[in-house]
Amino acid sequence: MSRSVANALMLLVALIWGTTFVAQQLGMAHVGPLTYTGVRFLLGALFVLPLALREYGRLQARGARLDRADWLAWCGLGVLLFLGAVFQQIGIMGTTVSNAGFLTALYVPLVPILAWLVDRQAPHVSVWPASIGSFIGTFMLSGGRFDTLTVGDYWVIASTFFWAAHVLWVGRVAARKGVPVMVAVAQFIVCGLLSMLVALFTEEIAMDGIVAAMPAILYGGLLSVGIAYTLQVVAQRHAPATDAAILLSSEILFAAMAGALYLGERLSFVQLMGGVVIFVCILAVQLAPMFSRKTAAAV
Repeated sequence: MSRSVANALMLLVALIWGTTFVAQQLGMAHVGPLTYTGVRFLLGALFVLPLALREYGRLQARGARLDRADWLAWCGLGVLLFLGAVFQQIGIMGTTVSNAGFLTALYVPLVPILAWLVDRQAPHVSVWPASIGSFIGTFMLSGGRFDTLTVGDYWVIASTFFWAAHVLWVGRVAARKGVPVMVAVAQFIVCGLLSMLVALFTEEIAMDGIVAAMPAILYGGLLSVGIAYTLQVVAQRHAPATDAAILLSSEILFAAMAGALYLGERLSFVQLMGGVVIFVCILAVQLAPMFSRKTAAAV
């Protein structure tokens, strides 16, 4: 696969992820947030399952085995995914798609900070101004007043801590046995089952509602969870990390565009500038360390 094709696939991934925020909001007109999340991730797991079984065959062929620690780690990832997805889904009920997209992206500067707190890995110097900038961008996104942030906004912000923890842990877990698709399917199943279990006690699950929400569920499950994840794994094997950082970060721009086109959402000038500040900070966190390493290597 050429670099240009890989870049095009990653741009498609960002488009799917960004527009999925619309599907997440529309789907909850018929089902609760936990039901939507549960069905979505179980469908995504079912879609990717054939690839996981193929990967398991290769694992057996090379004589590797899965132990208890592997299964516990995969389940742990599923719990983090469940908390991040459900908090985000509940938040989307009370905020706009544009806000949800920009606020979810706050997990990016949180990842190196969390790594510093957990592993004592000193973050790149760009993390600190980017974190401050993200805080300022959030302030601007609220229209210059934090008291205008909705309850939904705070749910989405809370979800970023679980997304950051998930991102920090998933790379290590997937690298242990070299079976990223199996890890993905396992965490999707755990997330989906936990969501449905909690939904049984907190939401009214009606088949009519699930059928009515099925277009939005299929978009979020098959496209976002199944296809987009698979395309990301394939594309990032054939493209530089710098390309991936820029293209995948465009997810938040696609979320804002989708909110405007499909839901008629509009951002004020201050809010728009706040989104731009958050986007710039996200790029800084991802790109600055790469440029530093290239400069050091050149010297």
